[in-house]
Amino acid sequence: MSYSARMQKNHLYSVHLAPRGAIRMADAGAQIAQIYLSPYDNLIGVVGEAGSGKSMLIKGMFPGLELTNDDSGVNIRPLPILDLDDSSFFKPHTYHLDIRFEQGFHQLTDLADAIDEALSLNRRVIVEHFELVYPLLKRNAHLLIGIGEELIITRPSVFGPEPQDLVDIVMPSVRYRKMAHSAEDLVEQELIEMGYGKFEHDDVRHGFILSFENKPEIDIGKLEAIVQEKISADLPISYKDDFHILLGDVLHYCTGPRMHVESTGKIENFRLHKEFLYDNFSKRYLLVGIIGLDKAMQLCELNQIVI
Repeated sequence: MSYSARMQKNHLYSVHLAPRGAIRMADAGAQIAQIYLSPYDNLIGVVGEAGSGKSMLIKGMFPGLELTNDDSGVNIRPLPILDLDDSSFFKPHTYHLDIRFEQGFHQLTDLADAIDEALSLNRRVIVEHFELVYPLLKRNAHLLIGIGEELIITRPSVFGPEPQDLVDIVMPSVRYRKMAHSAEDLVEQELIEMGYGKFEHDDVRHGFILSFENKPEIDIGKLEAIVQEKISADLPISYKDDFHILLGDVLHYCTGPRMHVESTGKIENFRLHKEFLYDNFSKRYLLVGIIGLDKAMQLCELNQIVI
């Protein structure tokens, strides 16, 4: 057993906030690979809703890996993992497949057999929607990742967790991530119109953070009221391309265009914290937006550990 694998033998699970932009998700994938991935992990399972960022996370974990079905709709035919008989010197070591997508072309039993055969040949297989094929496999994933509002990284053992355990957590929680992202873009749109276009994005559970180098002269209450009006108007939010969405009929730059609610009216309990917070670590001023929570909840409770 490698040093990396020995060090993680007692690893139950780790939790990271799931970023919303494509670049930040790819960076999260690189971080996960550096911290948690062992060279001997040959079966990587990923679960989460379509558009949650699974493919971008995988691209960050495995730079250069050719995905068989990426977010742009580009797919590789024939599916490389189904052609393992080719013993060419240039045969890939790592394969990717999206089970939900491939079910439109192949029987689930054939996909499971292909995964088992690849593993028997000491190949690595990264499987999106792993929970769909897991019942037909003879093993759990070496590394199992769930993407919802949070990234959950676990190294399953005979005691679990099962892939469905992660599905039951991430599928309900992703709605908060969608609401937060949509609210964040509404606030961002207003800030840009007000002349404040220089800020950075960060994450918090059930919300978002926009950080500024200098404290803006903004009436936060007025900003919140403007955004509330747009939420009440129930404006449609639609994907335009890989870098833009439509907020109503207004084009808006966005690096995570698939991670949104269908319309602004689906954003629940939106509010802005009524003053800028100063972060002594980053030396920046933070504008904090919250969604989906009771108004009595304090900011210090947002990232609390739940046992």
